[in-house]
Parts: sequence; structure tokens; C-alpha cells
Amino acid sequence: MMFTAEHEWISTEDGNIATVGITHYAQNALGDIVFVELPAIGSDLKKGEVSAVVESVKAASDIYMPVGGTVIEVNEALQANPALVNTDPMGLGWFFKIRLAHMDELDALVDKASYDKLVSNT
Repeated sequence: MMFTAEHEWISTEDGNIATVGITHYAQNALGDIVFVELPAIGSDLKKGEVSAVVESVKAASDIYMPVGGTVIEVNEALQANPALVNTDPMGLGWFFKIRLAHMDELDALVDKASYDKLVSNT
């Protein structure tokens, strides 16, 4: 599992397939999640582009692509129960799966220890 400074996580699976979501830190900062707008299946998104929007009782926040890729699946459970992002952001509260466009973009992300250090300084 790798992380971005914007508090997204990505976990690679079978070769070039990866799952994307937000971290515990992000969901805690957002507060109670009331709605998640997910990308359309088949969307080709570049690294850094807005891929989803999360609405909480506090505000709406953009979610950015940690790497480029094509959306191949979305977490439909979030439509009925967006609170999954609060209760299990790095498990059942995942956002979408992508087919990676450029595996080398993963090299720009940080590991858990580096991410934990980043959020401990905020």
C-alpha cells in the first residue's frame, strides 16, 4: 500500500490493477461522510486529476488520482452507505479500482512509515 501527500492510498493487486481510497487521517479531517461521487467506469484519468468528490457535514472535498489509469470498478456500496468511508476507509470504504497506465508512477508515492511521519507533522 502506498500513499499521497493529499491523503489518498493505493494498493496494487494482480499486476497492473489497483484499488484507491482515502486514509484514516483524511476521513477524520472530513468528519461524517454523507455522499461520495465516484468516477464513471471506463474513465481515463491522469495522475493528479480529480477522480471523486466526498461530501461531509463539514465540506466537500476533491479526491485526486494517485497515479494515472482507467477506472474498471467502483464501490457501489458507498452509494447506499457513504459512512463506510468513516468506519473502514482502508477496507470496505475503498472508492474505485483502476488499470494502471504507467506502473512507474507508483515510485513517486510514499510508504506507510513515510506517510505516518507526514501526518504526525500536521
